[in-house]
Amino acid sequence: MFNICVSWISRHLKGGIMADGRVVIGGSTGFIGTRLQQTYRAQGREVITISRAGADLTWTDQSGIDAAVDGAELVVGLAGKSVSCRYTPTNRALILSSRLDTTTALSTAIGRASAPPPLWVNSSTATIYRHAEDRPQTEADGDIGTGFSVEVAKAWERALFADDLPATRRIALRTAIVLGDGGVLGTLRRLAPLGLGGPQFDGWWPVTKARRAAGTAHQHGSGHGHQRFSWIHLDDVAGIIDFLEQHPELSGPVNAAAPNPVDNVAFMAAVRRALGVRFGPPTPRWMLELGAIAIRTETELILKSRWVLPGRLAEAGYAFRHPDLDEAVRVSLR
Repeated sequence: MFNICVSWISRHLKGGIMADGRVVIGGSTGFIGTRLQQTYRAQGREVITISRAGADLTWTDQSGIDAAVDGAELVVGLAGKSVSCRYTPTNRALILSSRLDTTTALSTAIGRASAPPPLWVNSSTATIYRHAEDRPQTEADGDIGTGFSVEVAKAWERALFADDLPATRRIALRTAIVLGDGGVLGTLRRLAPLGLGGPQFDGWWPVTKARRAAGTAHQHGSGHGHQRFSWIHLDDVAGIIDFLEQHPELSGPVNAAAPNPVDNVAFMAAVRRALGVRFGPPTPRWMLELGAIAIRTETELILKSRWVLPGRLAEAGYAFRHPDLDEAVRVSLR
């Protein structure tokens, strides 16, 4: 930590984050990556992007990644296959490898750098915590869960912290569901006016031995839409990364979640209010499961109770731009 602080101070003696400090974004074409590109370019910073396609560099160009990272002020790792798919053996392997291989590529580049970046923020997920109905989960007292999604998150964080990189501070950003113009709200904007904007009710559903063994089946949890919904607005994802650059005392896991989580009933009601939709009947689990099969996704994404609080950010004094759900949904859907 001493080496990290010395590196950070030496790069910022003139005050503030360097306006021309290079940012390397891995996984730059997704929902968060696209927004970060816009944010950093508006700040006058040089941005180098890495993705499978449509970016400055591809993940197969390790020498190019090495050159981009060397002398950068900030590296942000966001890459990974979307988890909105059926958890088949093939998709499970791709979900895992797409996270581990890209994280390893960034770690390799930082290890080779003559001027390593002072900060590397890498995506993780609030799904790493257990299905929580009894109390919120923070970095200090949260319980790590079980199942396929949790194992992916654990492996992702292990890859982030695996190598000895003494000059680079590393943060695993355990991000809740991100709200903005797109993502989950983009889907709900289309569904709610069709009468599909009601809460999602959990219930019994048959689970095969194979899915139980693979950890891919959602076990019966909260009924009547009471599963907790932790969220964060896209503006705050960008704001938190800026805040982390300015606070070299923070490293390790950091929960990126708004301080006022709600339950599924309240979240769906907020969406309907923002869209002017007066009525949304609940959707029972059997219907959700059939729908998930039809559109090739998993019900865990909406039925798992994620109750996460930003403990370390609150202690460090981060001021959320969108702490209120109704306001966050409204500005996202306007």
